Amino acid sequence: MAASPLDRPPFDLLTPVERARLREAAEPVEYPAGARLGSASGEPVDVWLLLAGLVRQPGVDEPDAHGSDAEAPTADEAAVREPDVDGPDADEPAAREPVAHGPFVEHGPGELIGLREVLAGRSNGRLIAQSPVLALRIPKAALRALIADNAVFAAALFDDLAHALSAGAQRRQRALRSPMMSRVREAWLRKPLVVDAATDLVSLCRLLAAQDVTEALVRDGERIGIFTTTDLREALLRPEPVDRQSVRELAHFEPISVSADAELLEAMLAMLRHRVHRVLVRDGDEVIGILGQLELMSFVSNHSHLIALQIEQAAGLADLSDAAHRVDDLIEMLYADGVRIEVITGLVRELNRKVIARLWSMLAPQVLVENSCLLVMGSEGRGEQIVKTDQDNALLLRDGFEFEGLQEITLRFSAALDTFGYPPCPGGIMLSRPLWCQSLSGFRASLSDWIHGADPDGPMNLAIFLDASAVIGDSELLAQARAHIDRVLADSDAFYARFASAVDRFGESGGWWSRLANVLGRDESEEVDLKKLGIFPVVHGARALALQYRVRDLSTAARLRALAARGRIDEALVRDLIDALHFLIGLKLRVNLHQRRLGQIPDNLVPLATLGTLERDSLKDSLAIVRRFRQWLHRHYRLDSL
Repeated sequence: MAASPLDRPPFDLLTPVERARLREAAEPVEYPAGARLGSASGEPVDVWLLLAGLVRQPGVDEPDAHGSDAEAPTADEAAVREPDVDGPDADEPAAREPVAHGPFVEHGPGELIGLREVLAGRSNGRLIAQSPVLALRIPKAALRALIADNAVFAAALFDDLAHALSAGAQRRQRALRSPMMSRVREAWLRKPLVVDAATDLVSLCRLLAAQDVTEALVRDGERIGIFTTTDLREALLRPEPVDRQSVRELAHFEPISVSADAELLEAMLAMLRHRVHRVLVRDGDEVIGILGQLELMSFVSNHSHLIALQIEQAAGLADLSDAAHRVDDLIEMLYADGVRIEVITGLVRELNRKVIARLWSMLAPQVLVENSCLLVMGSEGRGEQIVKTDQDNALLLRDGFEFEGLQEITLRFSAALDTFGYPPCPGGIMLSRPLWCQSLSGFRASLSDWIHGADPDGPMNLAIFLDASAVIGDSELLAQARAHIDRVLADSDAFYARFASAVDRFGESGGWWSRLANVLGRDESEEVDLKKLGIFPVVHGARALALQYRVRDLSTAARLRALAARGRIDEALVRDLIDALHFLIGLKLRVNLHQRRLGQIPDNLVPLATLGTLERDSLKDSLAIVRRFRQWLHRHYRLDSL
């Protein structure tokens, strides 16, 4: 039988009696889509543990679509069911962090919502059911009584541990919502300074200063104690001279300790319960290190370290697939935490490259790795892909090198990436296809054909290759292929113009700008293609200019900055373009994360009805900047004369 929602964190910190009180007070309720959770007056009187569905919490800038007089269903309107203490299936979606969507926040299954409002005694915005919702409604009085009676439970709530506990306990085994579930031994542990109990305090202070530490373990026969610089205050208040006091007199011989195999959460709770800033870490009877609050929080905040470590230590494809899927969870958590989009893209780029490099090293013999160069291209090569879309990769082989069974290895590589969450490229831009798995001389011939040949896909293939980044193998092969492009394009102004003209590839439908400028309603049919109308013109325009002026940077922002530094484009326009690009990528990420949570395939379309006032204004401003850049490109390349 599946565990009850009220048996899961943070409620597992309650005693059996307290949990029974909670079960009696909690009331299962259902709300239809569009209903408001809570009283019409806005006074917080309940909290809800979401079991199914999504709840949206508008901010001050988000108009309430239901009007100021909309009320939540009453006990008659919200179907009250018999308590189902087992909750949803054991395979139900795990608890997740609330996700910020511009001027509102979206909550999902496993979250305890309304808590902050109940504790603060005031509401920060209406809670609206975005889809049919099943929840356990917990009265404010019942929750406050539990907080008053159980200090550990209260500490978990007040220290924001509820989200970490719930996220870690209910996720699938492969997920990484909370590093608090990592083992203590995985964190950075300080090697302890060990001194004899008879050591005088002056000598000890010299040792502490020499090793730049603030504590020492004290060995007194079979006993182990700890001395910290805080204990010096007591020493200075004693009548004996400090140099005549031994550390034995001031050390604490029952220090708090945790097992190296305990979860970090246990270490944090031990620090909270005992009001200490560090704990000893034991492996059996041996003290192997000291874990301080600073080290613990540093480790917890650096989620990417855990993923990178798992990638490096992956023993097989299953381990590597697990790490690749953890990147998806990391993305959602970083976005919800408000991390800048350029930081997210940079971090995801490095982790994805590690996954791809590790996979290739698992499948390809060393002789193949040494005589080839594995490339990622397109948005992955530029480091601008966040949510996994499709595979864009290639393999450059050293001239004269042949490897029997290469096709089988490349097919296994593409298939493995598919299981990792990277779907096959619809256009076949994968190293498992002959066009994208060639010798250096073969690629040179293809590049020349893409530039001067009649293949209508040639310019697109060239654009994809221009974003190529070496992941593993001999990167000099890529450098030689790239140099070939420059030689072929010497004094080719006409080609640069034709290549840049792709910024108009998707055009502008006649009424889209006016519809965007004037839309105030909630017509779900109104959609904007963020890639076609916004992201692509900026990316390709920067790519065309980088090709013309021999800029080797790959990311769009880096290309634009390099062009501005060379005086090829106005710095003010570059600043606007980078800001607009980051906003558009961030908006696309927000939409894609929402689609993924609903089980939909991520795409580039954003319904205008889902945008709040600030996002609509920012979108209009960003697309206006893109428009200005396209006009600049038209003048620069004289595109109107083509």
